[in-house]
Amino acid sequence: MADTLGDVLAAAAARLRRAGVETARLDVRLLAGHVLGLDAAAMLTHPERPLSAAEAAAVEALVARRERREPVARILGSREFYGLPFVLAAETLEPRPDSETVVEAALEALAGIAAPRVLDLGTGTGCLLLAVLASRPDARGVGIDAAAGAVAAAAANAAALGLAERAAFRQGDWNGADWTRDLGGPFDLVLSNPPYIPAAELAVLQPEVRDFDPRLALDGGADGLAPYRRLAPALPGLLVPGGIAAFEVGAGQAAAVSALFSGAELTDVRIFSDLGGVERCVRARRAGKPEVSS
Repeated sequence: MADTLGDVLAAAAARLRRAGVETARLDVRLLAGHVLGLDAAAMLTHPERPLSAAEAAAVEALVARRERREPVARILGSREFYGLPFVLAAETLEPRPDSETVVEAALEALAGIAAPRVLDLGTGTGCLLLAVLASRPDARGVGIDAAAGAVAAAAANAAALGLAERAAFRQGDWNGADWTRDLGGPFDLVLSNPPYIPAAELAVLQPEVRDFDPRLALDGGADGLAPYRRLAPALPGLLVPGGIAAFEVGAGQAAAVSALFSGAELTDVRIFSDLGGVERCVRARRAGKPEVSS
């Protein structure tokens, strides 16, 4: 007798709960829905649906990956961010809703600036840059990342979103000089979600992050602030007068990053909190008057 959908979902959810997955039922529905081509409503209203042996095996394979704490988005290969789909790669972070705070802060500051030019440092999937470009059809930008796989993923995402003509991606390492060369600046906006996890905390992160997000995109040095110390002094040279920097920060880091920005002679330093109330973005301007649209 074939297993029913309801039986498979219940057994899989129990397995995931034993593995410490807090969102077991939701995750199982997402994984099974992906395999079966069913939405949540169909799975909830038709638990008696029989599964073929092939369907049950396919669901089992994905559940086994989640049981090892691989994130659902990595299993499915994509994640939504700012209402847009982004394909993931092994060398990219999984875009998270907290980072949408950076996009909102950036777009607010860009209001009235004509045809803004945008630079995204450590672009990953390209989610920050591409979300801004999708919201501002007059904007163009470039994203850089040290990882070749991330650059390829970002370029693929730009193409899939119809933004390839306005977005360029290059491999570069901000530890050296190459990332500042031939970028087409200065820019109206510099975005970044740099690595900001203190090195000693990496080992105690949730397995979904520790074991599956790239360490290069997580490790912020001894106190998590090393990338900000490297990047803040470079910002005045990357920004036009009146240009904006909007950087994601970790919990408890906003004050320190604000001080680094102020020390780099940036002005109008502001902090923005995410929906959970965590200070998540620090935004600042280079002194001077920006070009505005008529």
